[in-house]
Amino acid sequence: MSIPFTRPLMALSAVAVLATMPVPAIAQDGLSEARIRKIEAEIRALQRKVFPGGDGRFFEPEIQTVDPSRPAISNPSTTAITDILVRLDAMEAQLQRLTGQSEENANALSQMEARLAVLEQNGAAEGIAAPAIGPAAPAATPETDEPSASQSNLEAMTGGASRVTQITSPAQSAPSGGPSAERLAAVQEITKPQTGDDGDDEYTYGFRLWDAGFYPEAQQQLSRFVERFPNHWRVSYGRNLLGRAYLDDGKPDEAAPWFLRNYQIDKQGVRAGDSLLFLAESMIARGDTNRACIALAEFGEVYPALATGRLMEQYEANRARVKCG
Repeated sequence: MSIPFTRPLMALSAVAVLATMPVPAIAQDGLSEARIRKIEAEIRALQRKVFPGGDGRFFEPEIQTVDPSRPAISNPSTTAITDILVRLDAMEAQLQRLTGQSEENANALSQMEARLAVLEQNGAAEGIAAPAIGPAAPAATPETDEPSASQSNLEAMTGGASRVTQITSPAQSAPSGGPSAERLAAVQEITKPQTGDDGDDEYTYGFRLWDAGFYPEAQQQLSRFVERFPNHWRVSYGRNLLGRAYLDDGKPDEAAPWFLRNYQIDKQGVRAGDSLLFLAESMIARGDTNRACIALAEFGEVYPALATGRLMEQYEANRARVKCG
């Protein structure tokens, strides 16, 4: 009769045994996997700390700090010190060039001074009187209004005129016989501008007379302009054109002093180079090859830009007219 109760007791005993048994093996495996993943994450973090930007073979960064779509900014190839050294080298090279140009200019200047000294000695040996540029009126003379050109250089370059060149007023230089009625009418047709700039008006009127071929009248008008407006911005034009008015009128002796004067007073004047070249033409017209060659040589040295630019044709034509040693 005891058998029926035996089976329930055995079942209870089995339940008690199962309750006292350890955690199943599946639960233990899940815990171990979580710990392993945590350790691996810590190792990757350590790798990023020790090897920042390291090779992808070790790990892949979890956070992208650079946008791949944006272009990368390259580091400068040179440092600030390198740039300074390069600039210093450039400054030294420029200083060397300036020094060389200064030495060349000094050498050219010394050669010009030596040449002028020889010309002075030749002029003194010949005993030729220099042509004077006289006053247009007793109250004012070109010598008092402007710096005087060197008389010895004037003598050497012009060769000395046989008579004194006077700058006279229109009434004083009028032809002894008087101009014809036709000439007076033609001159009167040339109008004098009235712009409000008296100096410019005087010069422009002289230019119009010269351009029309009325050379004596142009000489008178331009002489008046040079006398009355010695500091006008057109005075370099005026002195040069006055020399041309004499040269075109077949008077190279009267033209040469004006050309030389315009060159010597202001070598940087807008028509100083032109005057030096026309001075050579005046010497050629007089048959003085030696002084023509001197003027041409000085023009080539002092005004190389004009000799190869605006006045190149005139310069080459004059050089072809004379044989310079």
